[in-house]
Amino acid sequence: MRLRSEANRCFVCGPNNTIGLKLSFIMQGEICKSEFTPEKEHCGYDAITHGGIIYCVLDDVMANWLVLRDVKAYTAACEIRYKSSLQIGTSVLLEGKCIKDKGRLAIMEGKMLRKDNHQLVAETKGRFMKEFVE
Repeated sequence: MRLRSEANRCFVCGPNNTIGLKLSFIMQGEICKSEFTPEKEHCGYDAITHGGIIYCVLDDVMANWLVLRDVKAYTAACEIRYKSSLQIGTSVLLEGKCIKDKGRLAIMEGKMLRKDNHQLVAETKGRFMKEFVE
């Protein structure tokens, strides 16, 4: 992925963020994809991945669907539904796609699925405001 220089310190995908997750994203057809394995530093309690970490990576898989198309946009609103807990060390697949593109607004969807059995961990629906270009 070609990352814009201003994103180099992004917590989720920035290669220059020393405490970041350093995820990379690719497009496969109309789906933006990545993989993530939470470590002990991403724990909430009882060796369960913190919900904020789950949200962060889902926000980024949706945002990177736009980034990989050279569209600069910002999260305007997002709703997340947690479907199952995620033990630390459990690898997941991330998928993001656009479900509606209207003017300056992109309606996005994100999913996190366990890599071993494809069980849904969480899903998001987000609205992204595209940056206005004159």
